[in-house]
Amino acid sequence: MSKITTAAEQRSHAAQKAAVVGAIVNTVLSIVKIIVGVVGQSQSLIADGIHSVSDLISDGLVYFAARKSHHAPDAEHPYGHGRFETMATMALGGFLIMVAAGIAWDAFARMLSPEKLLEPSVITMVAAGFSIFANEGLFQYTLRIGRSFKSNLLIANAWHHRSDAVSSIVVLVGIIGTMSGLPYLDAVAAIGVAVMVGKIGWDLGWEAAQELVDLGLSDERVMLIHKIISSIDGAEDFHMLRTRSLGGHAAVDVHIRVSPRLSVSEGHMISLVVEQRLKRELDEIEDVTVHIDAEDDESAIRSNNLPLRAEVMVMLDQYWREIPSVALRDRIVLHYLNGKIEVDLFFAREQLAQLGDVERLEFILQQAVSNNNCFGKVLIYFGC
Repeated sequence: MSKITTAAEQRSHAAQKAAVVGAIVNTVLSIVKIIVGVVGQSQSLIADGIHSVSDLISDGLVYFAARKSHHAPDAEHPYGHGRFETMATMALGGFLIMVAAGIAWDAFARMLSPEKLLEPSVITMVAAGFSIFANEGLFQYTLRIGRSFKSNLLIANAWHHRSDAVSSIVVLVGIIGTMSGLPYLDAVAAIGVAVMVGKIGWDLGWEAAQELVDLGLSDERVMLIHKIISSIDGAEDFHMLRTRSLGGHAAVDVHIRVSPRLSVSEGHMISLVVEQRLKRELDEIEDVTVHIDAEDDESAIRSNNLPLRAEVMVMLDQYWREIPSVALRDRIVLHYLNGKIEVDLFFAREQLAQLGDVERLEFILQQAVSNNNCFGKVLIYFGC
């Protein structure tokens, strides 16, 4: 019997495959560009080769994050391992900024010492052209997988590959310019590559940092959540809606107000429907926490200090001990609303004659508890 893979496992396997393909391509590119850059005397091509080495490291980070992030929650990581992807993205961003600073520093140093400027040969143009096509192909491949599985890390890595293609174009322009008699252009191209690498590093790091501080979903996605919840039968209103990003996914928690006398099971059913609809209609949502409210707890009087059922029943037995009709009840339902305990007594239909005047009985029961500020309305109901 074949093992059924989960969506998270499929996403992880696809990310690992993309990382391996990227690593192979970047290994070839880094070797070719650095060797040809040294032999052909092109500083910008050497810088681009170092850029490809950084891509190789980033592919390693993607592979590591993909292996870790899909693991199910455990005792040490009760919310899952999605932050591994976020941390890997941040590490990649920091590394790219350092690489960019090194490339720019070396290029500036050569520009200040003209005798150190290199004069590239024709072979460096071929290597730069090869890099452009290879990186563009890698970009299209990685972006397609990243979008299919909604992986921010893969999408970011894809654009990193696209930046490599652009940087190779800059290198090619610099090489051609230098060969045409503009000796500084190769070094200027190297600085241009450094700026692009640094920009990508900053963008990656900033996005990861936003996730680490629980950045919420976009206004557009939040509005869609509003629309979905508002369409669910039984969800009268909602408040305290919060969202947060988590390693390419999102979590939502929300308070749903339902009818105050709804049964616990019906309220639970409404919460399940909210969870299922949000997960079905917004693919990035993996975790939904729904708090069912019988009233708007942002504006209603708090019921925090009211006693629970066991203590309430002792109190009611004491208040109603002189009212024999109470003993005929089937059950008592308590409602904690607006800082009071409302009490519903249920009787069998055939006991109606024994109870006599139901309205008077309600009045007597209400009067018996009226000196205790914990209690609100007392109502009588009959079953079928």
